[in-house]
Amino acid sequence: MHKFLAACLFWLASLPAAAEEIVLGLSSDTVSINTNFDGSEILIFGAVKRDAPIPADPPLEVIVTVAGPSEEKTVWRKEKRYGIWINTDAVEIDSAPSFYAVSTSAPLSVALSATEDLRHRISIPLAIRSVGAPDSVENASTFTEALIRIKTKANQYQLNEGTVSLDEETLFRTSVALPAALTEGEYLTRILLTRAGAVVAEYETSIYVRKVGLERWLFVLSREQSLLYGLMSLAIAIAAGWGASAVFNLLRR
Repeated sequence: MHKFLAACLFWLASLPAAAEEIVLGLSSDTVSINTNFDGSEILIFGAVKRDAPIPADPPLEVIVTVAGPSEEKTVWRKEKRYGIWINTDAVEIDSAPSFYAVSTSAPLSVALSATEDLRHRISIPLAIRSVGAPDSVENASTFTEALIRIKTKANQYQLNEGTVSLDEETLFRTSVALPAALTEGEYLTRILLTRAGAVVAEYETSIYVRKVGLERWLFVLSREQSLLYGLMSLAIAIAAGWGASAVFNLLRR
């Protein structure tokens, strides 16, 4: 028995270290939001470091995900009753990324198996967490589908298959377009290497989105001095109304 354990320990010790690991770069790790911000683009690039020659088969694939801060969402179902559209059923989404992009070097179904997707939660539906819906709600999954559809239309959820360029299974690069409507906070960026649908290496880093200038001042004021912010907004509205009225009276003369 002791000889068997010793042989097992010797075999484990003789196994090579991870054959592939990721060396990553970003065009910028900070996105600044100001009054003129209309979106941005982040270039993500890197290389694969190896302790051994490139395996002949299966081919290497690369998956890049960028996830914005998570938030709770309430999704309502609208139905037409008595000639008007009203909210009926609702489902609480416990955690949904405010922004989520998946970029791949091959179709996602080829680059990642369903089992590995469940383990790493890569695809858009699995990035959303919904613990459960009320028993009275039918087809609860359609609420998550509706959220994905709305976010996709706003370019806040993206599935960019085949957009990761991979040269000689060593150098990779891709770009992720960030929409104008961004939530401030940390955007977790993950890079995964896969072979035959299985993840063989993973790397994580962060991109930070922050408001600057007037946008930052107004954001902080609204959070820390809500009364002052409300009074200032009211004063601006009154001044704008008075100014518009004065211009209109001048034009009538």
